[in-house]
Amino acid sequence: MGFRFDLLMFMIVLLSVPVLSNLILSNVDRRIDLTTQAVRITSTLKVENTGSDLVSEVLLAFPDDQAKHLAYLTATNNEGKGKAKSSSVSFPVDVVRPKGMHPSLTFYSVSLPKGLGKGASLTLDVLAVFAHALQPFPERITQPDIQLVVFNETAHYLSPYAVKVQSLTVKLPDARIESFSKIENTKIHGSEVKYGPYENLPPFSYSSIVVHFEANQPFAIAQQLIREIEISHWGNVQVTEHYNLVHGGAQSKGEFSRLDYQARPHVRGASAIRHLVAKLPPRAHSIYYRDEIGNISTSKLWGDPKKTELVIEPRYPMFGGWRTAFTIGYGLPLQDFLFHSEGKRYLNISFGSPINEVVIDTLIVKVVLPEGSADISVSAPFPVKQGQETKFSHLDVVGRPVIVLEKTNVVLEHNQHFQVYYKFSSLSMFGEPLMLISGFFFLFVACIIYMHADLSISKSSPSYLAKLQWDEVQAGVQQVRNIFDRCLTLHDKLEASLRDLSRTGDVQACKASRKAVDGLLKDISKDLKPLLLSLQSSPQAAQILPKVEELVAKERDLQEKLMVKHSTVVDSYEKKLSGREIENRVALQQQKITALRQEVDDLLDFIDEI
Repeated sequence: MGFRFDLLMFMIVLLSVPVLSNLILSNVDRRIDLTTQAVRITSTLKVENTGSDLVSEVLLAFPDDQAKHLAYLTATNNEGKGKAKSSSVSFPVDVVRPKGMHPSLTFYSVSLPKGLGKGASLTLDVLAVFAHALQPFPERITQPDIQLVVFNETAHYLSPYAVKVQSLTVKLPDARIESFSKIENTKIHGSEVKYGPYENLPPFSYSSIVVHFEANQPFAIAQQLIREIEISHWGNVQVTEHYNLVHGGAQSKGEFSRLDYQARPHVRGASAIRHLVAKLPPRAHSIYYRDEIGNISTSKLWGDPKKTELVIEPRYPMFGGWRTAFTIGYGLPLQDFLFHSEGKRYLNISFGSPINEVVIDTLIVKVVLPEGSADISVSAPFPVKQGQETKFSHLDVVGRPVIVLEKTNVVLEHNQHFQVYYKFSSLSMFGEPLMLISGFFFLFVACIIYMHADLSISKSSPSYLAKLQWDEVQAGVQQVRNIFDRCLTLHDKLEASLRDLSRTGDVQACKASRKAVDGLLKDISKDLKPLLLSLQSSPQAAQILPKVEELVAKERDLQEKLMVKHSTVVDSYEKKLSGREIENRVALQQQKITALRQEVDDLLDFIDEI
């Protein structure tokens, strides 16, 4: 009901649009190709000037609902059957807003370079390619269901000019048609539906038709494709293409059975995307195909001197609404794509994707030029959005200029060559190698200087002398520390002799041990005197000397207390006193010895920390 209402309103709009009467279309032959997801409408228009004024343009009209899906539009001069197709002249086509026309119509102007005089005629071939013009119906299907789509069009050619004779042919993928509009002069022949001929149609004549048919071809849509083309003057052009792909057909519902798919893939997955074919340039090399997980091995590559084909299979068959992302990359010989003209270099390479069956919603082409490129310009066969950015790579100083070209609704017809012109000095090619050589050279020179240079501090400097003095102090303190370790060892030996006395009662052996220890302590005292004199004479020892002197005093006091204790115990044994009486006699002395031993240990720890 909503579609009928929109159609009624559109017909009312057409009746209110003014008529352009200078031109008439004596014959219109339209052919609509629905065999792929991109709808291609080829119209052959024989234009006649019935007015008296020279006409320099021909207007093409499209409803806004149709114009928003228009991806590609071109008009060429039809030279006749005897002329080569390649010799046809393409005319400029621009969007215009004629006065008095309703805003629900979009007009394109085909400029005629010579103009069309009174009574003259001209035959135009107009090719219009539409993306997303086929709508799945039903919108959701299960795995074994076939995919049906709907296409809306007018059986009468929508034009601001009167049409004498016109016909329409709709070519479908196969003869299985669900339904189609049956109006006057409608015929069906195999996979083609023919409307017309219709005669003497007024301007803006419109007769809606709907074709509902089976279309199991995959609807591969790249929501975004980023192509990065990097030029290296050392002989290579590296191309990297990042795809975000979605199946734009009828949405898949229900469960997916891989067993059923493997058993009957053409029945249980007729509309699924099983593989894609990328047609690469003939001498492409170093080709890879991977995704976020890693390399995808389900691909086949073959080529000959004329072409290279890469057949890529996703990790899983893609049904309606399913998505995937992957990257393909390859290298190309520089001499096949980079040329010289008028003092400039220019890259001549194709714009679109090498996968012909993909419709691209947004295509971003990045051309990375060598560092130092200047005076950059772009020549494209169709309008594109241009920008520039900078990319930094290894050994770059100011970065590499990157030309960014962006276009929406990209189809197979956009896969044409474009050119990027720039100036580049051949001497700049040696910048990075020289930078690398210089870097290694200076590194080796620095290593040689480091190995042969004397980086030690001067022996006459105050800091060096102070360091020597401090080293001497540290050596002296270490010797003092070793002497006190020997003293403490002798103290322990003296205590051990008392324990042996309590066990054996041998007084003479105990006296001999004390005499030996006393002699050794006197020798150690002689060794200590020159070390103390050395520390006292050194300014660097001012911080540690008080502690060393205190340590010497405490150790001597400890020696005296130990000797007194030893004499008391030996004398008590000679007098045959009991063990408890001996302990009572030396209890006070033992307390003082323990306290002194703790103080000596604390001083030694402090000296060690310094």
